[in-house]
Amino acid sequence: MNYELKKKPFLDFWSLWNLSFGFFGVQIAYALQSANISRIFATLGADPHSLSYFWILPPLMGIIVQPIVGTLSDKTWWHGGRRIPYLFIGATVAVLVMCLLPNAGSLGLTVSGAMVFGLIALMFLDTNINMAMQPFKMLVGDMVNEDQKAKAYSIQSFLCNSGSVAGYLFPFIFTFLGISNVAPKGVVPDSVIWSFYVGAAILILCVIYTTLKVHEWNPKEYAEYNGVSQEVEDKEKDSANWFVLLKNAPSTFWKVGLVQFFCWAAFLYMWNYSTGAIAETVWNVTDPKSAEFQAAGNWVGVLFAVQAVGSVIWAAVLPQFKNTKVAYAVSLVIGGIGFAMIPFIHNQYLQFIPYLLIGCGWAAMLAMPFTFVTNALQGYGHMGAYLGLFNGTICVPQIVAALLGGVILTLVGSHQFNMMIVSGVFLIIGAICVKFIKK
Repeated sequence: MNYELKKKPFLDFWSLWNLSFGFFGVQIAYALQSANISRIFATLGADPHSLSYFWILPPLMGIIVQPIVGTLSDKTWWHGGRRIPYLFIGATVAVLVMCLLPNAGSLGLTVSGAMVFGLIALMFLDTNINMAMQPFKMLVGDMVNEDQKAKAYSIQSFLCNSGSVAGYLFPFIFTFLGISNVAPKGVVPDSVIWSFYVGAAILILCVIYTTLKVHEWNPKEYAEYNGVSQEVEDKEKDSANWFVLLKNAPSTFWKVGLVQFFCWAAFLYMWNYSTGAIAETVWNVTDPKSAEFQAAGNWVGVLFAVQAVGSVIWAAVLPQFKNTKVAYAVSLVIGGIGFAMIPFIHNQYLQFIPYLLIGCGWAAMLAMPFTFVTNALQGYGHMGAYLGLFNGTICVPQIVAALLGGVILTLVGSHQFNMMIVSGVFLIIGAICVKFIKK
């Protein structure tokens, strides 16, 4: 049913840059969420064995929202594009929620009321971050030719990690500038609250820039460049459903998904337990009300920023590998070694070393899977729906890991730093699974 593709044009550097620039702002929001959710709920009074349950909502919303966004954007054309309108709507709502979430403990609610408010705010925040994030991956799949796709995703990885660095460092920077990093029991410190405010402002500015700079192909041009005739696309709009698409997905879709399962479970535990792990390993404290625990929370943001810097550096190295599978596997092994080192390092500055190594694995996770999958999907049509469904390989492992987090924490002795070793093992298993992928 497909006809011969028109060759997608080569894009200059700035065109590739503009396709992904808004990701910088979206990733600031995601970094603030990733680095501070456990800290916020621990401050509100959550038990460490229950912390992982708060992490079920983000991937659960992702697995619901992203396929819907992908499918709807495949089928609709609004003024300004098929992907960008969803980006703009998602970012706008995310900005509003970012101003509410960190104030959960400041509204005079009971402990349980503050947690419920925080959970609802987290649900809306992650829903709309997912809505804003997915269009960037689809824009590259839509508009970039195969020869430039690895470069385009590397630029996206660079912007993603640069945004992460900023988001992770905000609480540390604001504390350094004199904003309070401690607060009454059950209240989130001002350093965290102002980090969310500033992140929200940057997010909306970046999305406005992308909206003004990127001009998507109209439906006829899209069909010509992506190998699906307009008539076929119209006919398939209502006939294909997600189950049919998954049944017809190329094997690469599933094999990359297997690798993704172990990788994203590993990083869910890093985001969930790093604050407790660093507080116990470096500061020798476990009490969330203590100033030392809050200092550890700030330092985790610094370590996550170091990880992002490592990712930026490694993202520049990845294209030098002649074999992308080797690059993928080696990166994950390096990241796994980094995870395993964390419990054995008691100096806060020496912790930079394992987090730099973890950054190598993260860089490959951002760039490699979508390179393999979008190339395998060329000519299939329904690119947005497929990439939305592929997001399930990111969300499902996090949901499973979150459900099992308390059980695994108990099995490893209730020390949160031991969960870093679990993450390392998972990442190395993911590296082994890379061998099943066919280019």
